[in-house]
Amino acid sequence: MLAKTEMPSGHDSEEAVMDGWKKVCRIEDIPPLGARVVKRAGGVNIAVFRNAEDHIFALDDKCPHKGGPLSQGIVHGDQVTCPLHAWKICMSDGNAVAPDVGCTKRYAVKLDGADIFLQI
Repeated sequence: MLAKTEMPSGHDSEEAVMDGWKKVCRIEDIPPLGARVVKRAGGVNIAVFRNAEDHIFALDDKCPHKGGPLSQGIVHGDQVTCPLHAWKICMSDGNAVAPDVGCTKRYAVKLDGADIFLQI
């Protein structure tokens, strides 16, 4: 179950879930090459990323290596580099980039105008 979303004041993070999709923020709430965290009650938080091409990705905010916060990593192309041990994670599928091996959960996202939705 999703709880509150960390985002700038003035945005309602508790909007209704419709057809399994929940609005979590607007694209301008995430800087290019940045991330925002969606807090989850009783679960791993979700990191929502925006790359330089304005593509949006969502992964568990936990590196498969040692659990580092991917939301604090460096976004480049369709990858994020974990801030703890520099593992590169492909944001489109959650898999670690070779030679590393591991996977973090990926979430479906959609952009409707400027609104970002997560499938839950």
